[in-house]
Amino acid sequence: MSGTRPDEASSDETWLPRRALVIGLARSGIAAAAALARRGVDVVAADRSPDIVTGRLADLGVELRLGTEEEVLLEGMELVVKSPGVPAESPLVAAAHSRGVPVWSEVELGYRLLPAGSRLIGVTGTNGKTTTTELLGAILRAAGRSVEVAGNVGRALTDAAEQASADSWIVCELSSFQLEDVHLLACDVAVLLNLEPDHLDRHGTFEAYRDAKLRIFERAHTKVVPRGFGIEGIEFSAEDLLPAEPLIPGVHNRENAAAATAAARTAGVPDDAIAEALRTFPGVPHRLELIRELRGVRWVNDSKATNTAAARRGVAAYDEPLRLILGGSLKGEDFEPFARDLPANVRSIYLVGAAADELATALDAAGRPYVRAGDLPAAVARAAVDAEPGDVVLLSPATASYDQFANFEERGDTFRRLVEDLT
Repeated sequence: MSGTRPDEASSDETWLPRRALVIGLARSGIAAAAALARRGVDVVAADRSPDIVTGRLADLGVELRLGTEEEVLLEGMELVVKSPGVPAESPLVAAAHSRGVPVWSEVELGYRLLPAGSRLIGVTGTNGKTTTTELLGAILRAAGRSVEVAGNVGRALTDAAEQASADSWIVCELSSFQLEDVHLLACDVAVLLNLEPDHLDRHGTFEAYRDAKLRIFERAHTKVVPRGFGIEGIEFSAEDLLPAEPLIPGVHNRENAAAATAAARTAGVPDDAIAEALRTFPGVPHRLELIRELRGVRWVNDSKATNTAAARRGVAAYDEPLRLILGGSLKGEDFEPFARDLPANVRSIYLVGAAADELATALDAAGRPYVRAGDLPAAVARAAVDAEPGDVVLLSPATASYDQFANFEERGDTFRRLVEDLT
């Protein structure tokens, strides 16, 4: 694949619509609306929340429609750009489809805005996406490449496209939500880390979730896949020979490092640069992040473990006695296998949030005791009383965060603050 977006004549941006509707004004929606407006597109930006802060959009002449998603907004629209948080079943999105108005994800727009000559590495999977994406960014920087890291890591691809140049490598974390509405997006290197049930509340079935994830391969030049996955491509596994041992702990992080190494080698990065990054990359916030050690007890923030598969990996990273904090908002997962498989080194469990009842039922069936803490401050306080020197207190919730927090980052930041306040 060449770097042209989306065709040989794309640099003049004649493909841009005259009028576009952006639905959903979180980070990626705001970035998409701003990018279109800066290019002279007449943009209407809508969000069902009336409390969105959108100052820079008004300055760019974007028409803001907050607190409403009425179908009348589609009048005269040539394009709809959908934020990842907006489901495909949203009435406004469904109406756009019925009217024949093209619907793009924000990453589709961002891809088309990438400068000719740039190269795109896409990373998806159920767990490990952010770690692998940021690690790939570190590897490419160690090799002296011009790098932009974007996507589900928190920086919109449309924002990265504004900063990228013809010699840039863009490493983009791609969620199933972001891949739902891609059309021309094509990765020079597409990485799939793993696939396990997640987001069933949004996708309905594992098959639908899997199909969304696998869209990363539709136009990919090179595919990097787990060994034995069943898709032809460059295979990796945790047992592959790495040019250096990763600094970040856990077997799952060896898998992430192996995937990043395979992708980097495909991109022509020499092993000495890969080794330098593996030895020095500290990991990402909210993923097995050591907050502090207090009186011989380590406190670890794994708030990014928003499903049971991620929490399994967090628990498996430690042989020491664990005090485990679980719970948050539900995503349609079955907790019984997770509860049944918890290892013996999990000494105590503290349940918080809306998922507490379902987790308690699963733990009861597994014969595992627990404490109903209710919320994160109470869980931290109780764990501080129970933990002994040599223990690890691990926030690895196995659930989403939307019952008590805006996102997993806010949950992790709250945990960090509570832990730092311990005396």
